[in-house]
Amino acid sequence: MTVSAIDPQDLSLPPGFLAVFDRSADCGQLAVVGGAVRDLLLHRVHLDPLRGVPDLDLVVEPGPPADPADIRPAAHRLADALLAASQGEGAGAGRVSFCQFHGAYGTVELEIDGVLLDLATARRETYPAPGENPVVAYGSLQDDLSRRDFTINAMALVFTSPGPGLRLLDPHGGSADLARRQLRLLHRRSLEDDPTRIVRAARYAARLGFTLAPESLEQLQATLGRWPWADGGGGHGIEGRVPPALGTRLRMELELLLEREPWERGLACLQEWGALVLVDPALQADPHWRRRLRWARRCGLPLLPALLAGSEAAESVARRLQLPHGQQRLLAQLSRLRRALSRFETVGAEGAPDGLPATPLAWATFLERPGWSAEAVALALVSGLRPRRPLLRWWCRWRHLTSPVPAAELIAAGVPQGPALGERLRQLRGERLLRERP
Repeated sequence: MTVSAIDPQDLSLPPGFLAVFDRSADCGQLAVVGGAVRDLLLHRVHLDPLRGVPDLDLVVEPGPPADPADIRPAAHRLADALLAASQGEGAGAGRVSFCQFHGAYGTVELEIDGVLLDLATARRETYPAPGENPVVAYGSLQDDLSRRDFTINAMALVFTSPGPGLRLLDPHGGSADLARRQLRLLHRRSLEDDPTRIVRAARYAARLGFTLAPESLEQLQATLGRWPWADGGGGHGIEGRVPPALGTRLRMELELLLEREPWERGLACLQEWGALVLVDPALQADPHWRRRLRWARRCGLPLLPALLAGSEAAESVARRLQLPHGQQRLLAQLSRLRRALSRFETVGAEGAPDGLPATPLAWATFLERPGWSAEAVALALVSGLRPRRPLLRWWCRWRHLTSPVPAAELIAAGVPQGPALGERLRQLRGERLLRERP
């Protein structure tokens, strides 16, 4: 696919934005990269909706500094030039309202005229071992594009001089894959270096309606076959064989899929590819994840713990993925509640064998005792734990019932404040629960 020169205004840049860059041309070659490039070309080729550009990723290719003693990363030099231009005279300079420098990768976060920018120094990456965090060194714009995941994300719009203008740089054929609505990995070790790109592929497939290129699907299946969690271990004993950083990155990709993308399509892609073993082998064969997550959303529960609830080793998997402590605690509470409910038989018409609570009051007493939260009961409900009816009745109605006589009236009637008042309120609530239909 041939793309003609692109007008910078196609990126919805605010007035004054380009003037700042024109004044900073000595800081090195500047290019727009990432999703803004992909989405602009999608709009041109397939007429996909273009909703403006709320933020931009830009890369600065290092050039020779004006002062040889200046060892700052190129992005930092450019950011300083932008700040100076912002504070100078003349309406042509954009207003910098926020600027945050990050030293690790030579990056800067900026806000100019209301547009958020991530400004990075061009870099190359090497992976010391599969799944480890990469080793980073500054490099060229070509190096920076070559470290990316898919060809459709490895394109750049380079600011031309004299300008203003933008030139498409597409060294890996991303525009052709974009025209075919195809996801193609950049190189043969892409997934071995970073298996979390598999989840990213599902995210893009769900959002954009793209399919994996055949050779990329082959690489995906080969990677899944080699990775430690594909051994059916259910999350047990593999922590030492999987880099901790990989678990964190996998969790972050899953959170992005569940929170920002059409998650049903994304998870369906992962299951179709056999890739839910990335999380846990049991989830690959789980036929109930869709229903569980739909109900979790309706109950206001976080979706990632709801997904893991389908694993017999949910707590172990949560530790490997380094879920937030609150979500790990929720899964631990679910395990305790599951064990408690497993001691009960299904309630019969005439009563409750083996200690199963027989009345709404008994169920409320059981479900509200220390050891698990209301959210854990909801997670048990959406996970299909039985008996379902009393769990549903408690979640929807019984837990909301209070004493029919408010505390103020009891105090006015002579009940002293303190433990006696609390006990009387619980007694009245219990009497109300006894009148409820099981």
